[in-house]
Amino acid sequence: MYSILKSAHSGWRYIVLILLVVAVINALQGWLGKKTYTEGNRKINVFTLISAHIQFLIGLVLYFLSPLTKLPMSDTIGRYFKAEHTSMMLIAIILITIGNSKSKKVADAAAKHRTIAVFFGLALIIIIVAISLMIKEVPGRSFFGVS
Repeated sequence: MYSILKSAHSGWRYIVLILLVVAVINALQGWLGKKTYTEGNRKINVFTLISAHIQFLIGLVLYFLSPLTKLPMSDTIGRYFKAEHTSMMLIAIILITIGNSKSKKVADAAAKHRTIAVFFGLALIIIIVAISLMIKEVPGRSFFGVS
């Protein structure tokens, strides 16, 4: 079960990343181009939110099953998976959730787009940094490889 969840978590990141990039680009185009906030924009944002939460739930289960989280904090791999990866991804999920929630409460289309661009954009940066740190800290891992 662990290997199936690990592969699912590793592969699902592409869905999250693609949706986040699309959502951020749409939000930037809407914000800077002063476009209306459409139902399509809302759906992309909600699908991004849902996919990120699914990824987080898979990761949470993996946190308790993984032998990597049983390593001591003095070990760089153990520290990465116990503290760094987990905290950065939690912050990214919180940013996505807050951004989606705040965008619903704003009436102005440009403000909706700006809120999504800022919160989802920050989450995207954090996720890319977390994946980059994983590549650096964990031998044999790559950004594009399913591990």
